[in-house]
Amino acid sequence: MLDPKKIEQVARQIQNVLPQGIKDLGDDIDKKIRAILQSQLNKLDLVNREEFDVQTQVLLRTREKLARLEQRLNELEAGQQAPAEVAQIEEVDVIVETGNDSKA
Repeated sequence: MLDPKKIEQVARQIQNVLPQGIKDLGDDIDKKIRAILQSQLNKLDLVNREEFDVQTQVLLRTREKLARLEQRLNELEAGQQAPAEVAQIEEVDVIVETGNDSKA
């Protein structure tokens, strides 16, 4: 819900810029301005500051968790690549040794 004080402030600003003839209509126009303003603002998909701050904190925690998971995944991938590289090197060594023996 929007802060009634803010709506009141905006309604006053609107009233201040209205021509004097419309201002003379009095409370009726004032109530209509507030009603229209409230109606139009309610149609917007707005959140209050508290909800925004909560969602910001949730997003920060999610980003931190994602960074930790990415780091862990990189560590696991690096750990799996190292044995595969060692096996590949050993295979090349065996081929080289075998190749040298057949030439001799």
